[in-house]
Amino acid sequence: MLLTSTAFEPGQEIPSRYTCDGEDLSPPLQWTQVPRQARSLALIVDDPDAPDPRSPRMTWVHWVLFNLPPQTAGLAEGAGAAGLPEGAQQGINDWNKTRYGGPCPPVGRHRYFHKLYALDTVLSGLDTPDKAALVAAMEGHVLASAELVGTYQKRR
Repeated sequence: MLLTSTAFEPGQEIPSRYTCDGEDLSPPLQWTQVPRQARSLALIVDDPDAPDPRSPRMTWVHWVLFNLPPQTAGLAEGAGAAGLPEGAQQGINDWNKTRYGGPCPPVGRHRYFHKLYALDTVLSGLDTPDKAALVAAMEGHVLASAELVGTYQKRR
């Protein structure tokens, strides 16, 4: 699979519009080459550089999505707030919210991993899972995955 965004190139800076310094909108994402046998997609956005990239202590979770229809080719800008495809569900992020939370690093330049998974099943029995619960539920069901990394450093 291939995961891209019209908002930023792989490894490049995420525009402030998609961060806590801007409008905190989810960026537009597009994907291709989803396996034909996929029954759903899941998306996790996280930051392994928290709180300080020079001495990371945790991975901060920004967005948890699952049960996206496999025929979906992407998400529009602001999809986390404006409306997801029918059937898609949001899990809980590390702000304890069921929505997208944009980059908001306390110090330094952080990396933000957008990870898309094609699954051989539609996940059931999940209400608002956190990342760990979603990853556990996906175990043994991942057909393919793709990753897009962007960076961000707050303007001081």
